Amino acid sequence: MCHGYVESVTYVPADQNPAFTAILSDAEVLHPGAGPVPGRNARLRVVWLGRRKVPGIDAGTEVSVNGMLTQSHGLPTMFNPRYEILSRQEHE
Repeated sequence: MCHGYVESVTYVPADQNPAFTAILSDAEVLHPGAGPVPGRNARLRVVWLGRRKVPGIDAGTEVSVNGMLTQSHGLPTMFNPRYEILSRQEHE
């Protein structure tokens, strides 16, 4: 389980397989019942395969994601996680 803020999102061109990617910054690895792991703040890549957009996931959104972690292109990565939107940045 991880918690962080969406730093950026990436959209793939229409001629490529659908995948929606978000980078979480200030991501904290959380362990059920134990809270954040000290010193583990980082960036996390989250990828939803087969989707071109995930409703509510935009830059500035605070989210919690839950899934299996792997390493991909130098960043911890989570594919198709369960997620919960915790707060959203207001736009004027």
